[in-house]
Amino acid sequence: MKERFIETPNLPKGEVSLVVCDGRINSDVEYNLSEMGIKIIKTNKQKVLYEAVSYHPDLLFHHLGENKIVIAPNVDDSFYYALEDEGFDLIIGKNKIEGKYPKDVLYNVARLKDNAILNIKYTDEVLLEELIKRNIRLIDVKQGYAKCSVCIVSEDAIITSDMGIHKKAMENLVNSLLIKPAYIDLFELNYGFIGGCTGFISSNTLAFYGEVETHPDYAEIKYFLNKFEKKHQNLSKGKLIDYGTLVPLKEYCII
Repeated sequence: MKERFIETPNLPKGEVSLVVCDGRINSDVEYNLSEMGIKIIKTNKQKVLYEAVSYHPDLLFHHLGENKIVIAPNVDDSFYYALEDEGFDLIIGKNKIEGKYPKDVLYNVARLKDNAILNIKYTDEVLLEELIKRNIRLIDVKQGYAKCSVCIVSEDAIITSDMGIHKKAMENLVNSLLIKPAYIDLFELNYGFIGGCTGFISSNTLAFYGEVETHPDYAEIKYFLNKFEKKHQNLSKGKLIDYGTLVPLKEYCII
């Protein structure tokens, strides 16, 4: 079956055929994605980042839509080549990612079609220019880990545990469900974020690393997803895990 690049970042129109995932995903996640016919590009460890997030896709690059990607200049070569082999045009960012905040969040932008939730001050200049060039409205927030903190539900809806992001989203007419922080594992850190354990695997199916039912706000999350005609798919058993956003890049198409 033929494939096409996903036009709107994070929001496929069909069944996803290619994703980028943290190189440490467990065997259940890998098996379930492959059973759905989804090819996986795994990230490698980025030694400049601290251990818990050293493989996180959403810290390494930002998908602009179609075959355009802005990527940190110091990501390992094998990851560059894997994306280029899939036909992506890589735009090299100005600044290198580094381990100490805010140098690790330069590319961590949550894109919802015509809106981008980000900390403008900390976002890489090249990425900012590309967003502005595309007439994307910039919703400036204090949280540097903007994409980590945002689960994208639709082009005008998100889930987050960050009160600042929640308020800014609502002010900008983006529907937002505010959930309790924590209840998501992130290796040796205290807890992870909802954006880092989710990503779409089809136009109406949001995948979770782990079981979303383990979250105390599951009923609200399920109701919110239903409101926007989305369903969920758990990729593994047990508690939710923040592996960094599952990033869909290609989808199957008939022609």
